[in-house]
Amino acid sequence: MGKIERFEDIEAWRKARELTRNIYQITSQGALAVDFVWRDQLRRSAISIMANIAEGFEREGDKEFRQFLSLAKGSVGELKAQIYAAMDAGLSGQDQFHHLLDLADEPSRLIAGFMRYLKESTHKGSKYK
Repeated sequence: MGKIERFEDIEAWRKARELTRNIYQITSQGALAVDFVWRDQLRRSAISIMANIAEGFEREGDKEFRQFLSLAKGSVGELKAQIYAAMDAGLSGQDQFHHLLDLADEPSRLIAGFMRYLKESTHKGSKYK
């Protein structure tokens, strides 16, 4: 793994940002644009993924970072559940929601891998190098 100097260098954060951008785009159209509860909840969950990765990184400790990565991964699960519920409620096209679910899988997978790396790393205190 290359040296990570900023949270913006973390691939999982970049994928979460892409997911958030897509969530905002989809929730700005159609029924989701006017259903404020659904729209806001989907957006908050997506933002939470990015925010927890960033906050954990800035804490500067492997153990705390893993805890925040776990929260971020939990937010992915929350977002996916909300996507399914919104899809079942017919609030947008199924193709759009399946695209979002696919996008959500990527940061989840990357977060899990990063958590394993931090747990197994013998470079404690190395600031994720």
